[in-house]
Amino acid sequence: MEGPMLDATIQTKAAPKMQRSRGAARAGFDGARLVGLRQSGSAKAILPRVPGAAEVVFLNTSGGLTSGDRLSYETDLANGARLVATTQAAERAYRAEDARAEVTVRHRVGAGCHLDWLPQETILFDHSKLARETTIELAADASCLMLEAVVLGRIAMGERVRELDFFDMRRIERAGQPIFFEPFLLNSDILAKGARGAILGEARAFATLVLCAPGAEDAVEPVRSVLNEPGVEGAASGFDGKCVIRLLAREGWPMRRQILRLMETLRRGQSAPRVWQI
Repeated sequence: MEGPMLDATIQTKAAPKMQRSRGAARAGFDGARLVGLRQSGSAKAILPRVPGAAEVVFLNTSGGLTSGDRLSYETDLANGARLVATTQAAERAYRAEDARAEVTVRHRVGAGCHLDWLPQETILFDHSKLARETTIELAADASCLMLEAVVLGRIAMGERVRELDFFDMRRIERAGQPIFFEPFLLNSDILAKGARGAILGEARAFATLVLCAPGAEDAVEPVRSVLNEPGVEGAASGFDGKCVIRLLAREGWPMRRQILRLMETLRRGQSAPRVWQI
């Protein structure tokens, strides 16, 4: 008598689909008046009461970015609006197994307006994957100050970033024409080349500040006079209505102190946003 045939097929469970965060926040200003506020998902826009220019603080409530996350921040300025836009804390890009996380930042700065885009640093952890695109669209007579700062891991925690996929596109346009265009790529292949001067040397923190305004070249000498933070290399140049500053440091904390000093100089004595001072 034949026994029942056994099903030899091995039943396997499909890998669970990981939850991904989505967030978008936008704030619009007409002169000193808030005319639009929209936020969804993990992105929030906070409007603290501060003297002087209006201020918006963007926040990612997901606590960080990983594979497949998408985040966007936007502002629209019209009729002479002056705005300080920043982030509540350092953004963190964590280990990603699949696709990159994506961040899109777009600021539209209308006639007679000025924007200070001063996000706190982005911390990239080992095996992180992040693609970010920042675009500032200036009207013919508008101006801006843009900051981007990046830290590779937390040096104080003994972290070392060896595997990475980071692409950062920074673009400033005036009346539809590009006046600052900087694609930046840092990945595992580049890091594997070691401490080369043409890459980062021994630095694990770096930043760029760009002031675009009539007479921005005049800021070069005042900026150079405060590029004196121990442990930070800095240089400034001015040309064609721009002042561009580059910073390199072995760790993030001295670079942050240098950035705070530069903010005060470039913003003519105005203190940094309060979230930077906490």
